[in-house]
Amino acid sequence: MKRDEALDVVKESLADVVPDADLTILGPNDTFRDALGIDSLDFLRFVELLTERTGIRIDDEDTAHLTTLADSTRFLVARAQ
Repeated sequence: MKRDEALDVVKESLADVVPDADLTILGPNDTFRDALGIDSLDFLRFVELLTERTGIRIDDEDTAHLTTLADSTRFLVARAQ
């Protein structure tokens, strides 16, 4: 998986979890919780969507790497190799 593909999957998943969010204002290092108001249930759904769309297993200890666009993208690219 290339970086652009991973970024698209992350953004699509966020858009499904928070449909009224303006992702264009989300910076690469803005935390989803602060910028989008994602709570723990929304975050869990986000992680589930990433798994469904990529087939990549995401364990509980991996979730710390999924809090920003940059971190989530890096995580997916690294795991896909």
